Amino acid sequence: MDTHLILGELRAERDRINQAIAALESLDGTGRTAPAVRPVARHAQKATKRHLSPSARKRISELLKQRWAARKRQGKTKL
Repeated sequence: MDTHLILGELRAERDRINQAIAALESLDGTGRTAPAVRPVARHAQKATKRHLSPSARKRISELLKQRWAARKRQGKTKL
């Protein structure tokens, strides 16, 4: 086979591929290719832990103890 013939066929194939790429790019309306990787769902992302300060932890602890004591007092009167 002649080298010029092979080069001509390869260039024709390249042109067909470029046309196919252009047609696919125009389908999404942006004129560019879509990303190859799908975005990660929000729930699949690693959540960062939130930390309470020691003073906030103590404040919550005291409030919960008061709440439990009040519920315990209410429970005794209902029986």
